[in-house]
Amino acid sequence: MFDLERWQEIFDTIRKNKLRTFLTGLSVASGIFILVILLGFGQGMRNGIEQEFKEDASTSVWVWPGVTSKEYKGLNPGRRIQFVNENFDKASAMFNNTIERGSSRIFVRGVTVNYGKEALIYGVQGVASDFQFIENASMLEGRFINYQDEVSAGKVAVIGNKIKKDVFNKVETPIGEFVDISGIPFKIIGVYKEMEDREEERIYIPITTAQKAFNGGNRINNMSFTLPPVENFDEAVAQAINFKDDIREYLQQTHTIAPDDTGAMEVWSAMEEAKRYYGLTNNIKLFFWFVGICTIIAGVVGVSNIMMIVVKERTREIGIRKALGAKPWSIIAMILHESIFVTAISGFTGLIFSMALLELVGPNIEVDYVLNPSVNFNVAFSTVLVLILAGTLAGFVPAWRAAKVQVIESLRDE
Repeated sequence: MFDLERWQEIFDTIRKNKLRTFLTGLSVASGIFILVILLGFGQGMRNGIEQEFKEDASTSVWVWPGVTSKEYKGLNPGRRIQFVNENFDKASAMFNNTIERGSSRIFVRGVTVNYGKEALIYGVQGVASDFQFIENASMLEGRFINYQDEVSAGKVAVIGNKIKKDVFNKVETPIGEFVDISGIPFKIIGVYKEMEDREEERIYIPITTAQKAFNGGNRINNMSFTLPPVENFDEAVAQAINFKDDIREYLQQTHTIAPDDTGAMEVWSAMEEAKRYYGLTNNIKLFFWFVGICTIIAGVVGVSNIMMIVVKERTREIGIRKALGAKPWSIIAMILHESIFVTAISGFTGLIFSMALLELVGPNIEVDYVLNPSVNFNVAFSTVLVLILAGTLAGFVPAWRAAKVQVIESLRDE
């Protein structure tokens, strides 16, 4: 392997056939490059999806009312379903052993929001204290709405960090300041942060206050719950599906909805959605592997063909070596070394360039559902090792043919 003369022969052969060697190496390097980039992009998609699901609690289940699409028990289709406080309270009590947290929510529409003389265009929502954990909102300052705020229907508000930056940039802290919502002053008690700026453009107030102060009555727009965390992913998905079925059945009975009426309400589970997206990314990654491996195979076939040509061109030289006493294995080793060398150098070149590109460009990519494309170095390195093994096998057939060449026939070769 470290025979100096043999390495000199390899480099001499490469120098004599620079273009041929370059094109062969390029096909191998591009195969590794394409495979690593595709795998990195596949991982970036998975990272992006995981990040999207981190915006809400991973075990959250959300329920929205809709419009009936089927006649049922004498009731015509087209009925708009309206959830009320009693629906949420009964569901919370009924599934007390199943759920971990729960919150109803109401969108406060048709109100004006002002800070001093400045008119604001942010949305107002009434929520319960558990909503912070369902929405995965982290508190930067102050606190979130608590149970006492709900019971007393307190005139308190929690604002998003973007609102703080846009509106309260001239004060040290917005805590203790007041915002006016349709003529009613609300004291700011906290600043929250979420994954996306658009979700920080909300003002949260207690749901009881929203219903009483803004003629909400007992109506709610949706309800959400979190389930206890389960370590096993499949068990967590099964738990979410069972709860979805149970709460759907309860609400269908309460609002006289046909069991097969899918338009009357929507029940969404983060775990079930995550499983669907992870399955999609896994299929995409398999496809990327297929494309990358096909590209690599094309490169390996190219190496094999080039080594066939090398053996043909060096038939006379091989005959002379055998006439001087060279063993068949030394002939095989001579051809294999060149094949391995070209494959290894090309493979590692493709690996280095692809990893460098992902490292430099990956963190700066700003595309929905794609976050920090990267690839496990061990996986990429193992792929190159497999490529080298494939290159060895690709060179073995020509090498074996070279070893079988008869001395007299090779010396007659022109």
